[in-house]
Amino acid sequence: MKSKIYLLLIVLLGFSACQKNVQPSTAALDQRVDSLLRLMTLEEKIGQLNLPSAGAFTTGEAESSDIARKIEEGKVGGLFNIKGVAAIREMQQIAVEKSRLKIPLIFGMDVIHGYESVFPIPLGLSCSFDRELIEHTARIAAGEASADGINWTFSPMVDLSRDPRWGRISEGSGEDTYLGSEIAKAMVRGYQGNDLAANNTILSCVKHYALYGASEAGRDYNTVDMSRHRMYNEYLPPYKAAVEAGVGSIMASFNEIDGIPATANKWLLTEVLRNQWGFDGFVVSDYTGVSEMIAHGIGDIQTVSAKAVDAGLDMDMVSEGFLTTLAKSVQERKLTEQQIDAACRRVLKAKFMLGLFEDPYRYCNADRAKAEVFTAANRAEARKAATQSFVLLKNENNILPMKKAGTIALIGPLADAKENMTGTWSVAARFKESISVREGLEKAVGNSAKVLYAKGSNLTEDEILEANSTLFGKSLNRDKRPAAEIRNEALRVAQNADVIIAAVGEAAEMSGEAASRSDITIPETQRELLQALLKTGKPVVVVLFTGRPLALAWEQENVPAILNVWFGGSEAGDAIADVLFGDVNPSGKLSTTFPQNVGQVPIYHAHKNTGRPLRGPWFQKFQSNYLDVSNEPLYPFGFGLSYTTFTYGEIQLSKTEMTASDSITVSVEVTNTGNRDGAEVIQLYIRDVVGSVTRPVKELKDFTKVMFKAGGKKTISFTVNVEDLSFYNSDLKWVAEPGEFVVMVGTNSRDVKEASFELK
Repeated sequence: MKSKIYLLLIVLLGFSACQKNVQPSTAALDQRVDSLLRLMTLEEKIGQLNLPSAGAFTTGEAESSDIARKIEEGKVGGLFNIKGVAAIREMQQIAVEKSRLKIPLIFGMDVIHGYESVFPIPLGLSCSFDRELIEHTARIAAGEASADGINWTFSPMVDLSRDPRWGRISEGSGEDTYLGSEIAKAMVRGYQGNDLAANNTILSCVKHYALYGASEAGRDYNTVDMSRHRMYNEYLPPYKAAVEAGVGSIMASFNEIDGIPATANKWLLTEVLRNQWGFDGFVVSDYTGVSEMIAHGIGDIQTVSAKAVDAGLDMDMVSEGFLTTLAKSVQERKLTEQQIDAACRRVLKAKFMLGLFEDPYRYCNADRAKAEVFTAANRAEARKAATQSFVLLKNENNILPMKKAGTIALIGPLADAKENMTGTWSVAARFKESISVREGLEKAVGNSAKVLYAKGSNLTEDEILEANSTLFGKSLNRDKRPAAEIRNEALRVAQNADVIIAAVGEAAEMSGEAASRSDITIPETQRELLQALLKTGKPVVVVLFTGRPLALAWEQENVPAILNVWFGGSEAGDAIADVLFGDVNPSGKLSTTFPQNVGQVPIYHAHKNTGRPLRGPWFQKFQSNYLDVSNEPLYPFGFGLSYTTFTYGEIQLSKTEMTASDSITVSVEVTNTGNRDGAEVIQLYIRDVVGSVTRPVKELKDFTKVMFKAGGKKTISFTVNVEDLSFYNSDLKWVAEPGEFVVMVGTNSRDVKEASFELK
């Protein structure tokens, strides 16, 4: 029997070798997978469905670990949370040299917004409104990760979110269905390229399927409950877009849907994902997502594990419910071995497509890791991407850009905090080599100006909150002195300056997973610092760090200039200096609406009208509004200023009627009316005026980012076809209904020009 196995594996490996860097046909790939499956015991098949966390190993320790024993016994299909060529090679060697069937492991990591060269957090990157740039960042991340042994990333996160209290809004692309779908496709293309067998591409895993961003009260891991009509029209499209882009794997979400956790939801994982969308990759749970269903209240570990497999889940992350119970469930006829085969087949297929059977060490070249990770070229791209993500929220009297002259006071708890520049989910980052705001400014001005620094305040006066907001090596080195003493020190520095830069906001881990906030204002001690700085009479520029939309009504009213820099990545400090001094003209646009206060949440541009929409000024009794605040956001979706100005002409339509087989060209003349070159994101929105179901007041349908010379003008055109006018009706059928449509083009979702046409 052993010789038979050996000969068949030689055939499998040899076939792979002759197909080097060429993806085999589906039939050939299926044949190879089936041949291997016939050699496997039930226990070995179940082993391929087990994904434990590797933890941190020092080279040489791996063989003595419990995980090594399980790998040797064929009880592990892949590992994650292990970094570096040497450690990964050591684990892979156990799998391909000591296990019975020598099946290679797949190695995953949360490569969310870069590897060691870290790009802006995804929410920030989405504000670039630049598909090519976003795809390029994923391509660089894949190159670096694959050079260091990783071949699978748990990214992109495409969860649409309209609640800034939810910490993980920082990981996604904001509130909009269309923008989120475009970014999902771009990132999948960037990670996977055209050939997964190439050693510089990695398997993408879109997450969290599905609806995770709509958790109740903005509290992480919480319940989600919504109509299927809303799911299909608003929340599901980004996942579907990733599937259409060819994503190789999908991660199930923690939340329940229709009373059934997503991890065991057959309607979600089989009916929608596989039957309706045609997804043929594999589905993995989130971290302990299988065992967490016990707390949801749907059964013990054996029951929930069987339910997950029956629903269509293929791989169990960390829980080991599959490993410890599935064989028993097969024996008790609660599952069939054919169901185990189907899950195992999908995992093995991904490994074949990655070329791991051809060369299990293809991602373990130490020389390549040294040459391709954290390079000067990649860091330059990270710096460029960061400048494109920043959003200028206010610039009274053109305070910005600043001159590289005089004395600049740099004050604030985020001013000299290099460990925080990369933001949340930067697990591979080199924190000590990130560029702080202080370093970036000092380098930029050289001998032309003087930069004076003072901390000014702690992140918050609540020491426990600060500790919880600065985890994972991202301490802000809390100052133990009284708040007044820290602030007075900063005021003495400010008195000697011509202009004040206040680096304030959130710490890197104040948003992200398990970092929900009920209060989305800047912490009070930082507000008090700003108030004191403004009283000096010196110009104050806020450099705002945040992983979510914040309620900034006081800052908008009182601070002359606000530049939202999110968390810009490993080169954040240099990028911030580039924009503050005008070497780069900011062009970012908000991918999420900023509320005036948390009581307006959720607030978003593509909302529905009520039967009593507010007509006229706020406040109107018996109309849909608040007693204490207007309905308007502080900053609308798509908003962002520039150091130049743009004007829009009237919309020109190629015709005013179209049919389902036709299209209309929408054109508008845009002029740079300022004295600086600058890029503008021109946004196209559409409203379906009358429908069989109620329709949003506007929906983003296209956008383009265009560079304009000072004083230059260009005619920008969009094509509108029937797909842009279609939606899921009450029967969940994809339809375009005849009638009137309003088309809007503008600089943000609020400030638009309008025209109308009719679909016949």
